[in-house]
Amino acid sequence: QVQLVESGGGLVQAGGSLRLSCAASGRTFSRYAMGWFRQAPGKERELVSAISWSGANTYYADSVKGRFNISRDNAKNTVYLQMNSLKPEDTAGYYCAANRAIWVFTTRTIDFGSWGQGTQVTVSS
Repeated sequence: QVQLVESGGGLVQAGGSLRLSCAASGRTFSRYAMGWFRQAPGKERELVSAISWSGANTYYADSVKGRFNISRDNAKNTVYLQMNSLKPEDTAGYYCAANRAIWVFTTRTIDFGSWGQGTQVTVSS
């Protein structure tokens, strides 16, 4: 079972930037696709971005394309989410998760498990 710990959230003004980190331990990180999700109060959890095990493939939700960038460092067992041009509607708890299976890259929430505890991102207008 992988353990995931997110960090880097905080309060930022609209137009600002934050970089989230997710440190993984417990299994072979480099074999798993990773995803960043977010959940705002009263809303369903949504996939924001995902990255394949090698980093060669990425996915972005339409709402964050051109503003967010996902990356990973397999030597450090860490996945990152660089968030630029933040908007108030980006306010949410952000969670990272690992795909349930190795060598699989999907964008279905059900395919992800091993959730972290989350980090709050608040964007003021």
